[in-house]
Amino acid sequence: QVDKNAELVARWYYCALSQEKLCRPIVACELGRLYNKDAIIEFLLDKSADKTPVEAASHIKSIKNVTELNLADNPAWSGDKESIKGDKYDDIQSARFICPVVGLEMNGRHRFCFLRNCGCVFSERALKEIKSEVCHKCGVPFQEEDVIILNGNKEDVEVLKKRMEDRRLKSKLEKKSKKCKSAESASRQDTTEDSPGPSKTKNGKDCISSSSGEKRQIIFTKSSDNGNSSVPGKVNKASSTTTKRSIADSEEKSEAYKSIFTSHSSAKRSKEECSNWITHTAYYF
Repeated sequence: QVDKNAELVARWYYCALSQEKLCRPIVACELGRLYNKDAIIEFLLDKSADKTPVEAASHIKSIKNVTELNLADNPAWSGDKESIKGDKYDDIQSARFICPVVGLEMNGRHRFCFLRNCGCVFSERALKEIKSEVCHKCGVPFQEEDVIILNGNKEDVEVLKKRMEDRRLKSKLEKKSKKCKSAESASRQDTTEDSPGPSKTKNGKDCISSSSGEKRQIIFTKSSDNGNSSVPGKVNKASSTTTKRSIADSEEKSEAYKSIFTSHSSAKRSKEECSNWITHTAYYF
């Protein structure tokens, strides 16, 4: 038979994975076992084929499956065993951590538990005596499912294992539902983009589509006479006068431009103005 004291020391003072002494940061799994965080990270990073399967960490698939514990130090704790010379009594019941509410030492003699939401550690007696739906240390709300017993017996481990499986199944279903919703929203966006929408207007023209599907274009024109807008199908007198003036001005400008060149009628001389030119051969001089 295994010595009870040795079993308690192995559970509460040593890491369940690396069998080394527990040192901060300390984490706990969903079954209530204690580990060093460094050992868990090394275990998850080691993906070699020669990796030996470990029963104590077979249920840990990612760092999210463990919770970092918020422990309260024991002021009466003298230190590690290596610091003791041997001339003092070695008290096995003295522990490094205690319950911050009741003051019980976390040495395995009393049942301890932690809250999965915040990681605070309390004795089971403290949670039973002071019943509340909020953490006694940090004030985070919790439920009965969030309370996980540390290093419990076989019955406790079976209950925690069932809770863990239900929790993981629920999270998988939630992820699948989210993926389905995102896919549906993406398909809806694609259909709305592919469907023909109302035609966009350009150059100040407004297109009005009737119930029969015909499109009408209404062109808004501006008149220079006192800002009165012209009705389509009718021509204002002011607009006609302005157009005539602009045409006359353009003709005058074009005539002045043409008179610069000799080919224009104004540049040509009459017969009276023309002088008689005499041509000479090269042998005249």
